Amino acid sequence: MTKRKSTTDELGLALINKKPKNDVALISSREKTVIPAGVDRTSSLMSPIMLMEGHLGEIFTVGFHPEGQYLASAGFDRQIFLWNVYGECENISLMLGHSGAIMELHFSTDGNSIFTASTDQTVGIWDIESGTRIKRLKGHTSFVNSCQSARRGPTQIVSGSDDCSIKVWDPRKKGQCVTLNNIYQVTSVTFNDTAEQVISGGIDNDLKVWDLRKNSILYELKGHTDTITGISLSPDGSYILSNAMDNSLRIWDVRAFAPQERCVKIFTGHQHNFEKNLLRCCWSPDGSKISAGSADRFVYIWDTTSRRILYKLPGHNGSVNDVKFHPKEPIILSCSSDKQLYMGEIEA
Repeated sequence: MTKRKSTTDELGLALINKKPKNDVALISSREKTVIPAGVDRTSSLMSPIMLMEGHLGEIFTVGFHPEGQYLASAGFDRQIFLWNVYGECENISLMLGHSGAIMELHFSTDGNSIFTASTDQTVGIWDIESGTRIKRLKGHTSFVNSCQSARRGPTQIVSGSDDCSIKVWDPRKKGQCVTLNNIYQVTSVTFNDTAEQVISGGIDNDLKVWDLRKNSILYELKGHTDTITGISLSPDGSYILSNAMDNSLRIWDVRAFAPQERCVKIFTGHQHNFEKNLLRCCWSPDGSKISAGSADRFVYIWDTTSRRILYKLPGHNGSVNDVKFHPKEPIILSCSSDKQLYMGEIEA
């Protein structure tokens, strides 16, 4: 293993396995063995497994740029790291400004901005090119656990907080937001595909679907038996994936005319534990796979059709808090309480 210091920041290191490509292997639970040496490469990564280090504390959140050439990470150390995905995965930017841990981040759909939710009670909007925060959205009165932007139409950001509220922000209008009042702390939020609804999860175990035209709850999705820690909208906008402390993932049909029983699939195998971290979840770009954070230090990937575990990937030495699929290549990204990031190649 060789260490290479970033030219822009001494904290950011990428640890690169320089061995020939046929010496590096991933573990697939399908064969219960290491994929044989000499396996064909499936991505443009320098090595089938890339490890990035530099954060000074637990990493809670990661995301790929929509075009796939960059990734961002953030967590307890209040810093946002921007990394190259390809080559030696150099840290190319470090963004500072939050005074509390960063719980969640997402890139804007155009790839020009990053949105962040922080325990400093604010939502941040960051310009990637300049590496600076261009807006700080204030209004929450406790930790902001989650944020997400609308997929289409004018820029809107939804945030969920321990103050038991959900806020929908229009960054173009200073200080203007719509507040949806929940009874319990909100841990995860997202828009539906048309941004006419917000879906939220929290410590009361239920998902709530809010109608933004009426600012009220349209319906609730019941089934989880413990706190919901992460939710994710499917690529086609028809389904919501939820991760919860009951050690299950569920897929819910959120289409307007769905059957009354909206929970369509349940997945198990991963673990939550006493740390009570907000373990997130995600879909692959084509919707054929899902992945989720897990407290047992493994990265799990399931097939959405068969519900079986395709991969159980080792490497981390702490809780895996967030995972993301690359938008264009068969790559899984993970971050952990061990202060490390991994990118791993999977089968196409």
